[in-house]
Amino acid sequence: MKAIISTNKGDMHVQFFAEDAPNTVANFVKLAKEGYYSGLQWHRVIPNFVIQGGCPNTREGAAGRPGTGGPGYSIDCELTGGNQYHDRGVLSMAHAGRNTGGSQFFVCHSRTQTSHLDGVHTVFGKVVEGLDVIDAIREGDSIDRIEIIEEA
Repeated sequence: MKAIISTNKGDMHVQFFAEDAPNTVANFVKLAKEGYYSGLQWHRVIPNFVIQGGCPNTREGAAGRPGTGGPGYSIDCELTGGNQYHDRGVLSMAHAGRNTGGSQFFVCHSRTQTSHLDGVHTVFGKVVEGLDVIDAIREGDSIDRIEIIEEA
């Protein structure tokens, strides 16, 4: 399964690591298919580290503080599969402590400053096309939609 994350700065094509993080991928795909991510903003951008999105409090008209919202439930971390290595383009689940993730995710700018995330945050995919978009994203830029592409 793949996805296209469309932003106001361009598209990022993602390959999921379904064998390594099946529940995390299934959760992300479910939310994307429901349109959950459409219209949200990238609320945390740290140069040479990560861009983070997926907080419903960034939706226009939302009342909560950006970076503190979720889907109303938590999912468990999946840290023992392969590909649990934070490198350029990696998608990983954000959380406020083990097994508290839900909808927020981040994309790594590079391996610099991300090795401490290995074994702590669930890696569930990687941007394979559109890496330049990661560098172009700024805080407040939009996630226009996420399209899921099911492969035969």
